[in-house]
Amino acid sequence: HEKIHDRFVDAFTKRMSSLVLGDGLDPKTHVGALVSRKEQDHVAALVDGAVAEGATVACGGKRASDKSFGYHPTVLTDVKFGASILQEEIFGPVAPIVRFTDADDILAHCNAVDHGLVSYVFTRDVGRGLKFAEALETGMIGLNRGLVSDPAAPFGGVKASGLGREGGHDGLLAFLETKYVAGNW
Repeated sequence: HEKIHDRFVDAFTKRMSSLVLGDGLDPKTHVGALVSRKEQDHVAALVDGAVAEGATVACGGKRASDKSFGYHPTVLTDVKFGASILQEEIFGPVAPIVRFTDADDILAHCNAVDHGLVSYVFTRDVGRGLKFAEALETGMIGLNRGLVSDPAAPFGGVKASGLGREGGHDGLLAFLETKYVAGNW
């Protein structure tokens, strides 16, 4: 929200800047490489495109200097509603930040995209956060937490992010065929 935007961006950028990019097997590493050169190129193109559309790189915004597929944790500010980077799934350490004043307005923009894998809601008002989470058209929502992965929870998205779930009870059901038998005994 606009009221906390600058304080949030400062604190978030400081934290993102402190993350160590490196070998995923090194215990000192916070952020490992992307899955492939193609994915690294995709993330770089999204960030470059956002900058061309007026976004500002607060930190990161570049590939690893070694030959890995790493990409530095990136915070983008001044991102506008409708920006190309908000229309695609990033799958990289990039956080585009949009300044907003009205929660209903930001909700409408969030739900207007074609993807819906995961969303994150941070608020001091948990009741309001739950209402917002319920209205978001995504398969998973992190409410006041940055990690939604849990082996006991179903994992999956909606819209162009896929159908069905893996993990948890719902994931097991995806591998079963339900059969209904009606009879007279």
